[in-house]
Amino acid sequence: MSTVAVTDATFDAEVKNSDIPVVVDFWAEWCGPCKQIGPALEELAAEFGGKVKIAKVDVDNNPNAAAAMGVRGIPALFIFKDGQVVSNRAGAAPKAALQSWIEESI
Repeated sequence: MSTVAVTDATFDAEVKNSDIPVVVDFWAEWCGPCKQIGPALEELAAEFGGKVKIAKVDVDNNPNAAAAMGVRGIPALFIFKDGQVVSNRAGAAPKAALQSWIEESI
């Protein structure tokens, strides 16, 4: 499984109504730290398989979802479980730290 691109239009269906926990990465093409964690999130999406969905929201093209979540800086990561935010963090982190954070939150 790879990361899923989510838009303002698909946010509720892909994230809030998901049967499995969802990690949402709010990012932008011009954001260096966002690009830094991108490959780690792709790897984690494959490693977690069907247990966790990793969704990416481009804040430049989808400002409504970011605004609804109160995103002020990127990368901003949120974990949704049963339609609710259970954890969030901002900024880049190594793959091991992201993996631990996800495992602790789900």
